[in-house]
Amino acid sequence: MPVHAPAASSTMTSTMAGAAPEQKEWDEALLRRYDTSGPRYTSYPTALSFHDQFTPSDLTQALERSNASQRPLSVYVHIPFCRKICFYCACNKIATKNTALAEPYLSRLDREMVLTARHLDTTRPVKQLHWGGGTPTFLNLNQMGDLIDRLDARFGLSSASDRDYAIEIDPREADVFTLRHLQSLGFNRISLGVQDLSPLVQKAINRIQPRVLTETLMDEAHRLGFRSLNLDLIYGLPFQTEKSFADTLRQVIELNPARLSVFNYAHMPERFAPQRRINVDDLPGSDEKLAILRTTIEMLTAAGYVHIGMDHFARPDDSLAIAQREGSLQRNFQGYSSHAQCDLIGLGVSAISRVDDVYAQNPSDLARYEAALDQGQLATVRGLRLSDDDLIRRDVIERLMCDMRIDLAAIGQRWNIDAPRYFAQALEHLQGAERDGLLTRSGDQLSATPMGRLLIRHLAMAFDAHLPQQSGKHYSKIV
Repeated sequence: MPVHAPAASSTMTSTMAGAAPEQKEWDEALLRRYDTSGPRYTSYPTALSFHDQFTPSDLTQALERSNASQRPLSVYVHIPFCRKICFYCACNKIATKNTALAEPYLSRLDREMVLTARHLDTTRPVKQLHWGGGTPTFLNLNQMGDLIDRLDARFGLSSASDRDYAIEIDPREADVFTLRHLQSLGFNRISLGVQDLSPLVQKAINRIQPRVLTETLMDEAHRLGFRSLNLDLIYGLPFQTEKSFADTLRQVIELNPARLSVFNYAHMPERFAPQRRINVDDLPGSDEKLAILRTTIEMLTAAGYVHIGMDHFARPDDSLAIAQREGSLQRNFQGYSSHAQCDLIGLGVSAISRVDDVYAQNPSDLARYEAALDQGQLATVRGLRLSDDDLIRRDVIERLMCDMRIDLAAIGQRWNIDAPRYFAQALEHLQGAERDGLLTRSGDQLSATPMGRLLIRHLAMAFDAHLPQQSGKHYSKIV
């Protein structure tokens, strides 16, 4: 198993059963040693395991099987359009200023909804809705209203107070009227892309966005009573330093968002053409990036935020932090989610569904997506039906990523297995990480230490049975 730790002994009696190692809040040398490439585990198995023998029929059968469970639904809608390309972007997007291009896309989305709803019991509540992209606020107000109407007609949207209806917003092309309209449509959570407040960094990434744009929208969102506001930041961008990013963080903390996502920029220009506009010599070095990460965690923790895991922070009273405390936090393709046990319906180009025991993905190419729907069939081009082993390992990896610990006894009871025996190889591989202070074990309880939380992707990799067949170059660095 490619866990990239020092060689472990062949017995289970070393530090796994002995005295716990000294737990350090920060160990730069250790972070460097474990900073390899690895999956983010928004799904297990990851998308690299999807195959093109998976057909639209496989998805429709899964949709029909899922009705027996009566699980609530989560719907993701991908809007691929952007008016302007940010150079760091690795999303599936189409750059255009012509909003008329959205009309034929909305028609195809409706066709996809109709084809999907035929196989669903639509009395199942839609507890979660998320519009991502691209830039969903590329749509004008009428188009947004039209899309909500279509979603409601096909699936039946919820007005329940505990619904989680979120949309990603570009503050450069939204205003207070946009927010009021979104609230009237039923959205109760918004995510604002900020990335960095330094004018020098903004110019280098082709995203000029003065603080006042973000502040105005946040003030209005608070006034309107949006339940939760999230800000997206990115570290590792050109010209960033620990000092400059600390200045951004100070301003962001003043804005008081309920949630923060602080992503690590992965520079992969060979895969993402816009990144070729970034001069690699302008990027902060590994020392500076680690300093930025440490300062981020220290400043946000001091400001009262809970480090949920990886790149997510939330106030203690936010639903994300509450879900983690209650053990109901989940990971999906949008990151951490407070709504566990939903079947996820992905709509639009490149969208991925997680329904029953399958993953199904639409094509990333718009023309191919449109052509499939024009022929009256779902646009699924690849996917995977999970084996029993996949389902068990997905459960373990998800609990580790969400709870920062694993209860082997609970896993064993849930899946009717002898969990320590079933995962003997993974536990053996984790011995090195435990000796290094990333993990502690007490009986059937495995818990990530403060340093282990920063390397949680690495710990999860020990349970990944698909990883040996995959090349690490496909994944971003862990830290």
